[in-house]
Amino acid sequence: TSNYKKRSKRVEPQLRDIDHLQHPAGRVGVPEDIAYACLFLTSKKAGFITGTNLIVDGGMTIKMIYAE
Repeated sequence: TSNYKKRSKRVEPQLRDIDHLQHPAGRVGVPEDIAYACLFLTSKKAGFITGTNLIVDGGMTIKMIYAE
């Protein structure tokens, strides 16, 4: 969203690098990541999926469960 983009530009560049490094995916997620998951789930390609938890977090859940 535009408000998210405005706020994220105010973050110090060093902090942004650190944020990206801590994610197993190598980057911080953006709203489009959630939108793409929603588009997939509503597409014909997901027609046999009837119930599941789809976690769209760039791998952060696994990292938090299995702390290094």
